[in-house]
Amino acid sequence: MRMGISKIGRFKPYRSGLILGITVLVFLIMPMAQTVVGAEEGVKPYPNGPISFAELVDEVKNEVVNISTTTVIKRGPMPRPFGQHKQFRDFFGDDFFERFFGQIPKERKQRSLGSGVVIDPKKGYILTNNHVVANAEVINVRLDDGEEYKAEVVGRDPKTDLALIKTKKPLDVKSGAPLGDSDKAKVGEWVMAIGNPFGLERTVTVGILSAKGRVIGAGPYDDFLQTDAAINPGNSGGPLFNMKGEVIGINTAIVATGQGIGFAIPINIAKELLPQLEKGKVIRGWLGVSIQEVTEDIAKSFKLDKAEGALVAEVIEDSPAEKGGLERGDIVIGFDGKDISSPNELQRVVANTLPKKRVKVKVMRDGKTRTLTVKVGAMPDEFPEAEKTISTDLGLTVQTLTPELAEQFDWPRDEKGVLITNVESGTAGAEAGLRRGDLIKEINRQAVEDTKQYKRLVGKVKAGESLLLFVKRGTRTFYVTVTLESE
Repeated sequence: MRMGISKIGRFKPYRSGLILGITVLVFLIMPMAQTVVGAEEGVKPYPNGPISFAELVDEVKNEVVNISTTTVIKRGPMPRPFGQHKQFRDFFGDDFFERFFGQIPKERKQRSLGSGVVIDPKKGYILTNNHVVANAEVINVRLDDGEEYKAEVVGRDPKTDLALIKTKKPLDVKSGAPLGDSDKAKVGEWVMAIGNPFGLERTVTVGILSAKGRVIGAGPYDDFLQTDAAINPGNSGGPLFNMKGEVIGINTAIVATGQGIGFAIPINIAKELLPQLEKGKVIRGWLGVSIQEVTEDIAKSFKLDKAEGALVAEVIEDSPAEKGGLERGDIVIGFDGKDISSPNELQRVVANTLPKKRVKVKVMRDGKTRTLTVKVGAMPDEFPEAEKTISTDLGLTVQTLTPELAEQFDWPRDEKGVLITNVESGTAGAEAGLRRGDLIKEINRQAVEDTKQYKRLVGKVKAGESLLLFVKRGTRTFYVTVTLESE
């Protein structure tokens, strides 16, 4: 994840210690000076905030759990130090290095920590991040009182980094955490995070909601809440509470080089996906178009007043979009009654639409507004070849590097390889440090020049096994191993 961090200016010191003391005192008193109002049924009794954060912590602490997982990582074939030449094998023997250095294990156990929030104690349902439990062989859940439970994955969605897990017996918790309305949350409101950062159980941090609708390059459905409440590794999957004790987000990411910049998945996204997660699989709506941003230059070329909407760069043959009359060059400005201002917004809205639903799609075509009716399809597991882009369990979306893409991503026009156009947060590709714009040149020591070769080589590797990638980034080249995610 790449994000620029602006420099923070320094505050001028107060000349009067008295003024400073009074100011600090007032600041400390303010959060405490709120009146408790009677609560509606099912909502914590703090509509304007608790008398103190301690009261809120006491109210919600049993709804937050610590999650520990064990994952078995299988190693791919290790390259021979002297290549495959027969004379070296005959001289040293195949077991020379094994005898000299000791046996290299073919697999290793990896343990990790995270957090989660109880949403239904009777069913044992806990909401967390996908990257907390992906590929886990063993999942342990521990409550605030120390009681432990075994758990298993019910459903997960790598694209939004959400997962639903279930304990093998009901949880000894009075009630699940109430899920709030993240759309109604306001920037500047107090928020509180509880989690397991660096294994420090039941850590409470407080801050404000810093921003909404953040796009951080984590995936196609970016729409994050930003907070300055301290979030660290181990907080992943834990809840972000408002002052009513409602969950408004699931903590998921940070800017590692910054301070006070954390991100949470809006709880409304989770609420939309929960019925599908409960069934084990998320099915998304699909149009069958390739879209891009409407820049100022493009807007001028299309004689538009504003640079907004989503430009259709390609329509897949026999797709819902083609059947509904969408054409290359259309600019989508409305979908199912919602205004569309960007490609990301269109992606999210389409994905959240149930397949088979007929929707009105408003487009700009030849300077005129048209309204089309499209029957939304189900997103296929594999996209038609015409899209020229594929996504894998590595968490990578890749395209063959064309001269047009090379120019866009500042590569020489004659460069060869497979371009990474997206890296999903919390996936194997992200954990390996791969970035959007990286160029994959080899997979397991074999040259890769297009997505067909990429797909064929990745397809040879079984879930849980590792791939050796040779990657070019700017003027640098390097090798990186990535473990293929299991289903």
